[in-house]
Amino acid sequence: MKAYVNFKSISLQILSLSLCMLSVLSCKDKNSNLTLVSDTPFERDLIKAPDFKLMSTEDELISLGDYSGRVLVIHIATTWCPYCNAEAPHLEQLYKDYKDKGVGVLIIDVKESKELIMDKLVKPHALSFPVVLDTDGAVAGSFAPHDVLPELARDEIMLASNIIIDQQGQIQFMSLLDTKNFDSKLIHVKQKLDELLR
Repeated sequence: MKAYVNFKSISLQILSLSLCMLSVLSCKDKNSNLTLVSDTPFERDLIKAPDFKLMSTEDELISLGDYSGRVLVIHIATTWCPYCNAEAPHLEQLYKDYKDKGVGVLIIDVKESKELIMDKLVKPHALSFPVVLDTDGAVAGSFAPHDVLPELARDEIMLASNIIIDQQGQIQFMSLLDTKNFDSKLIHVKQKLDELLR
């Protein structure tokens, strides 16, 4: 019975996330007068990325400041999110393709244990870049645009999102999950990286 309840809970979470994200077209970020649209990455006025310090699955304390002077791609994930899992191998390839160009890649995992993350994310996808533990979802929530999908918790809004932070610590790109036009191969992320690295 316990396994059934957990499976049902996870299924409901995935369904809820998918349905809520489909409503992105009609949502606005009131602080930037921005309408989020499903066929383009999320764009906003440049803002400073929120600082953070989180422990990695390798027991290393990692902060945003560690990437100062470099471009950083952040993916916010959970192991139960099918969209996050679909992106994981492409994130690993992106890391291999761009690391020599001064680009870092980081996954922020939300509210899960180190053991679960290692078993369900790091090992299956042979990730060679850091995965950090956002145990209470506060860091993920700090990236969430204001007044977008208020019916979701702030950290849930950011699941399966991709963020690019430039060498000066400013957010240059943010894509929220769009289940209709899901960009698992990170085409938009790579386009923005290539633009920033010219």
